[in-house]
Order: sequence, then structure tokens, then C-alpha cells
Amino acid sequence: MAISVVINTYNAEKFLRRVLDSAKDFDEIVICDMESTDSTLDIAREYGCKIITFPKGECNIVEPARNFAIQSASSDWVLVVDADELVTSELRNYLYHCIRNEDCPKGLFIPRNNLFMGKFSHANFPDFQLRFFIRKGTVWPPYIHRIPVVQGTVEKLPRKKSLALVHLADDSMKTMMKKTDLYSDNEVEKKMNKGYGYGALIYRPVFRFFKSFVLKGGFRDGIEGFVCAGLEAFYQFVIVSKIIEQKKIK
Repeated sequence: MAISVVINTYNAEKFLRRVLDSAKDFDEIVICDMESTDSTLDIAREYGCKIITFPKGECNIVEPARNFAIQSASSDWVLVVDADELVTSELRNYLYHCIRNEDCPKGLFIPRNNLFMGKFSHANFPDFQLRFFIRKGTVWPPYIHRIPVVQGTVEKLPRKKSLALVHLADDSMKTMMKKTDLYSDNEVEKKMNKGYGYGALIYRPVFRFFKSFVLKGGFRDGIEGFVCAGLEAFYQFVIVSKIIEQKKIK
């Protein structure tokens, strides 16, 4: 049984060598590039990756290219890795062991360990991502923060950091503000049918802060955890505000 690693890229040179080093022992690495202008493709060629191109056009998110990338893989099983994520040897071994068993689930949520302000965040772990699945029949909706639709049983891996994807991105506050604006625009498209009003402007940010800082243990990260929780609350406030704005315009 074989596994293809699928990586969507756009100007991803910063971490790509480290990512490819971590994935080199899989059967195949597919790079689905959205017309990068840096050295992304040169690095991919150095590692002998299978390279395909998805026209970027007006796309500012990766999800529209996911299906094309997945179906370009040669193996029956696919592990989707972002261009700033590392695969541990423990995770690789676990996945190969899993697919050798007849009762292997058709999809697996994998934990992810995220950096925030220079340290790995308690609040953002395990941050389960549905990234491993059988290729046949799997469809990834072309909307931001959607997960693939897998035909069959889906389970979660154990909450172990040794089995987690290591997320290297540690964005500056300036970058995170830009992403908040960008991502919230795409969230609005998905949630325009929600009847949000004054209540949602209060309870959604407040609950998200409480969930991040208290329930998920962000308080253990000190001031960094407080800032992280504040950003998550602000993100919800922006989404609801934009939905209200759009409905007023219409």
C-alpha cells in the first residue's frame, strides 16, 4: 500500500526544504503550485517531486486547488501537508502501519502543533486536521476552512505531539491582521444565511475567548495565550460585523 504526500504551494520557499526533507520517505510527493514567482519550483525539482500547476487567477485561498492536487496523486492514500508543516517519523510510521490493517479508517484527523509568538501554543493543540484519507471518492469543498468529505469511517489519531504535524508558521501581528481580513471575507460567503445580530457580536467573541484561554488551556502560555485568545475573539467579531454590514447593503 502506498501513500502520496500532496502539498499546495504559492511562493513557499521559506520552509519548503524542511517540509520536503520530512516527507521524503513517502512513496510520492505531489507539488500543486499556484504559479509561484520565487524558488518554490526549483526546490521541488531538486527533491524529484511530481509538479502540477493550478492557475492562481483570483484565488487568494488554497481550497479551490485541493481537489485537483489530490486527484493528481498516484497512490490510493493521500496525506495533505501544507508548505509550512513538518511530518514526524512517528506519524509516517503510524500511517503506514494503519493502512496495512483491513479495518483502517478511510480518513484520519491528525493533531497539529502550532507556533504562536515563538512558542508552541497550548490553546491551539491538538488542532485536529482531516489530512489523511483514501483518495477515491474524497472531495474537498472549495471554501476556506472546510474539511474534505471522505467516503467511509473517519477517526482521530491519539492526542500525542509525536504524531502531530509541526506547523512552523509564526506570523507577525501585522500578517495575522491581514489574514483576519482575508479569511473573514471568505467566512462571510459561507455564513450569510445566519441570523446574526447584537447578540452574536457579544456571545461569539466572548465564548471564543473563553474557549481559547480557559477551556483549551491558553492561560498556561501566559501573555501570549491571552493575545491568542484575543485574536480569536476579534476574528469572530469581524466575521459577524461583516455579515451584518452585507445584509444592510442588500
